[in-house]
Amino acid sequence: MTHQVYLGLGSNLGRRKVLLKRAVQLIGERVGEVVRQSSFIETEPWGFESKHKFLNGVILCETDKSPREVLALTQQIERDLGRKKKSTCRPPVYSTDSCLLSPDYIDRPIDIDILLYDDLTIDEPDLKIPHPLMQQRDFVMIPLREIQK
Repeated sequence: MTHQVYLGLGSNLGRRKVLLKRAVQLIGERVGEVVRQSSFIETEPWGFESKHKFLNGVILCETDKSPREVLALTQQIERDLGRKKKSTCRPPVYSTDSCLLSPDYIDRPIDIDILLYDDLTIDEPDLKIPHPLMQQRDFVMIPLREIQK
C-alpha cells in the first residue's frame, strides 16, 4: 500500500541548497518517490537566534514505509548529511509561543520533519503527526500550500 507523506526540509549551515537537494535525492532513494517539491524559500531562524538564515521547502513523497520507518530513515539521512543533534520541542522557555527561543533549537546543516502522513494522527513522545507546530510556521505552511494544490 502506498502512503502520502509530506516532509518539511530546512538547512542553515553549509551549502544549504546543495544539502537540501541531496536530502531530496536520498529521500527518493530510501523513503519513496518524491512526487512534488516546493520552491526553496529563505527564512529567519524560528525558535532561536542565529545569524544564519534557513532555506526551507516541502516535498510530497509516496512511500510503502510506516511512519516509524520514515522517521528512522529521515533521521539517518540527517546524520549522513552532517546533523549531530536532533532538536526537541520542550515546553516554552522564554515566551508564551511554543518553543520560542528554546535552548534545544540550534543551527543545523539539515532538518527533516514529518509534517503529514495520509490522514494519520500519532501522538507519541518522539513522533507527532501532524507536526504540532506546523501551523505556526510560515516556512512550512507557504511551501506546503504551494504543493498541496
